[in-house]
Formats: sequence, structure tokens, C-alpha cells
Amino acid sequence: MNWFDKLERRFGRWSIPNLTSILVGGQIVVYAVALFVNRNIASSLSLYAPAVLSGEVWRLVTFLFVPYAGGGILGFVLEAYFLWFIGTALEREWGDFRYNLYILLGALGAILAAFVTGWADTYCLILSLLLAFAALYPEMQVLLFFVLPIRVKYLGIFSGAIFLLSFISAGWWTRLNYLLCMLGYLVFFGPVLYHNLRAWYRREQWKRNNRRW
Repeated sequence: MNWFDKLERRFGRWSIPNLTSILVGGQIVVYAVALFVNRNIASSLSLYAPAVLSGEVWRLVTFLFVPYAGGGILGFVLEAYFLWFIGTALEREWGDFRYNLYILLGALGAILAAFVTGWADTYCLILSLLLAFAALYPEMQVLLFFVLPIRVKYLGIFSGAIFLLSFISAGWWTRLNYLLCMLGYLVFFGPVLYHNLRAWYRREQWKRNNRRW
């Protein structure tokens, strides 16, 4: 029995079912309020450490409901649908508890990042969901922008490459922010990535040592 199973046996009853629908529904409400009532609502809900320390503790939760994508209504619709699609798939694959744990780790990583670097958002959380989805369903084909068919593994590789380029070109504080915000992905998939890298390194060493000149 691994530590996921032990945690689930102890805390599984506290799992929140349909968490993806709650997150997407919250983002729809926030976007609608920003569109029709108060365009500055996102700034009152986003995760900024100085604001939290001044007493606005709701930001520790409400930042999860702040949409990340720009591009107007179309951009938001694509983001909300994408989040719902991959989130519900992961919920079905992992079950409520493990999916809750994945989101919780990502949220805690973002909160820690905010207190270390001053801010955090949901960019890495959404990216981590995509990378997890690509790892579990690499050969699944989806319609990018509802038009272009593409296998999920290529979408994951592309998104991971963009993240890596952003990480390399960023300053040290932003790099630390990104790493902390990816806490859920690192905990769930870090051991597998480490094992694969070690296996690749050993294969390359064997090829080098047995190469005929």
C-alpha cells in the first residue's frame, strides 16, 4: 500500500465530489461579474501575499476562481471548457480523493509561492492538469479550438516546452514561483520522471561504453 492509499483511507471521507465543476462554475461567476458588474473583481480575489497579510484571507481560496486566460469571451470559453474536460477526466481516473489531493497540493504550492515571491495565479495549476492528462491519455485525440485534431501527448509536449522556455528565461524568483506552483505535478509524477531520466541516462551510458570505434 503506497502513501496515497494510506491518506485516502484516513481522509477520503473529506473529499469534495465534482470539484472540477465547482472550480469552473466559480470561474464563470467571477467572469460574469467582471463582465457585467465590476471589472476589477479579479484584483480583489487574486493571490497577493501583502493583501492576505493585511487581513484579506479569502484570497487563499478565491484565487482558484479567477480565470487565467485572456482574449475576451472566446478565450475564457476555451479555458473553461478545457479545464472542465481534462479535470473531469482526471476525476474519473483517480477518484475524488486523489484528484482533490492533486488540486490541494497545487493550491498549497501557489500559496507558498505567493508568500515567498509575493504573488501566484492559476497558470501552473491549469498547466499541471494538462500535463497529468497527457501522461495518462497520451494517444487520445482532441479537437484543438474545436477544429484541429491533435493527440494529447503533442499538446502536452508543446505546453511543457513553452513552460520550460518561460522558466529558463525568467528571473530566479519567478522560477521559484513556477516550481512551487507545480507542487501537485511534482509530487504525483516526479518519481516517474526521475525513474525515466535515470533509465535514459543508463541507456546512454551503456551505448557509449559499448560503442564500436
